[in-house]
Amino acid sequence: MKNYILLFLTVVLLSSCENILEEVPKNFISRVNYYQNETDAQGAINGVYSTLSPDYFNIHIYLMEELHGDYLNGRGGQAAVSYVDQLLNTTGINYAASNWNYRYRLINRTNSVLDNVPNIENISEAARNRIMAEAHFLRAMTYFDLVRLFGPVPLRLNESTDFSTLAAPRVPVDKVYEQILEDALAAENNLPANVGTSTGKANKWAAKMLLANIYLTLGDWEQAAQKANDVINSDEYSLVNVQVPDDFYKIFAGSTSSEDIMSVHHSETRTSQVPIFMHYGNALPWNPGTGYYAWLPDTNSWIGQSWNNLDLRKSFNFYRRYQNSKGEWVLLPSTVPILFKKFIKSPEGLSLYSLPIYRYAEALLIYAEASCMAEGSPSALALERLNMVRRRAYGYDPAVSSPVDYSSGMSKDQFREVVLQERGYEFILERKRFYDLKRTGTIKEAFAKVGKNFIDERLFFPIPQDEINNNPALTQTDQNPGY
Repeated sequence: MKNYILLFLTVVLLSSCENILEEVPKNFISRVNYYQNETDAQGAINGVYSTLSPDYFNIHIYLMEELHGDYLNGRGGQAAVSYVDQLLNTTGINYAASNWNYRYRLINRTNSVLDNVPNIENISEAARNRIMAEAHFLRAMTYFDLVRLFGPVPLRLNESTDFSTLAAPRVPVDKVYEQILEDALAAENNLPANVGTSTGKANKWAAKMLLANIYLTLGDWEQAAQKANDVINSDEYSLVNVQVPDDFYKIFAGSTSSEDIMSVHHSETRTSQVPIFMHYGNALPWNPGTGYYAWLPDTNSWIGQSWNNLDLRKSFNFYRRYQNSKGEWVLLPSTVPILFKKFIKSPEGLSLYSLPIYRYAEALLIYAEASCMAEGSPSALALERLNMVRRRAYGYDPAVSSPVDYSSGMSKDQFREVVLQERGYEFILERKRFYDLKRTGTIKEAFAKVGKNFIDERLFFPIPQDEINNNPALTQTDQNPGY
């Protein structure tokens, strides 16, 4: 309410000055006079992309999606997030609110593009269609995250510019998914198939990956397999070959990676934009020997003894010693004897470091799982695509049979379980595990294996109290159960 009063007073003061101001400066930019030409439209969609980092992929969002997993624990103020039944503490509630607020900020920016770009006269149709498609993609991606994290959510499809637009009721999940699919399909139909080296922006294949994930979550197996297959058969991407653990860093090298379908790019020198890296500890290459040590691997889980040490992903993802500023190799302290290594450094000569949204390995694994579920058993092609990811993990050529290949003969359920485990190994710290456990109904079982209690009320996060207070269409009865 205080913010509303401050804003109201500001509006009143500005209005009272209306007679004093005889001329509006020609270089003044407002929403009303901004959308004039193609340059303005491009600047607007660039502004939406800028929200991805540091807002959309900020530390609060990552820790809520990752620490709600079964292979790591938070430390200090983040410990309660790991134990989902403790989420009611103030810190956890605030983290959940950040997930909501940052995503609706991005949605409002996409709505501004979708509301205004169609009315621009001085723009080519090709540019207009591309920019609109990018906005549809980003809005679909954002609502897809929101509905999975919060359940029914307000569906805002126009730019909010004043108090009159605040009222928006929670919309049933199936209706939210209808809008998500409408946006994602519009993106698929109008995005270019090739954007050159701009893997930080959406293209047709990123839209197909988004659709594959949506259909996978909804259990529409045939559609999920088809969209993943489209990406695989595009010949635009390939698995990065790996011979030693650090070769995996090449996957996250932005536009130079053959595996990068879409990612958020970061320069190694822009540490302020990548707070996620600092939470693993010893945030090389910027601050050797420093870091928050806030996220700790749980070696009592599937990342421990049960994970074959010959899998190069294991030594790529974790470390027990590091090189200090003097060049000496030092063991981590006994209080934190093992830490995550993914995302805290990059290979020499690579100037970009990327947080992945979609990469080629996921297309292979989505196809494997979805086609098996659709057909009732794993086909030879599904098994081959699963094995491509596994071979690469052990340093073999992904296209050639290897000693580590999974054998045929698995049932549908056995095969799906193996695919989910490979997804776990492959996508550590990439915002996949919590969603995988939820969509497969295995979250309670997975948490129980590591001594954690998962309660039904934590399948969804709490609606922020500020949203309930300020949204005239909501009351306290709209809060998710258990909060």
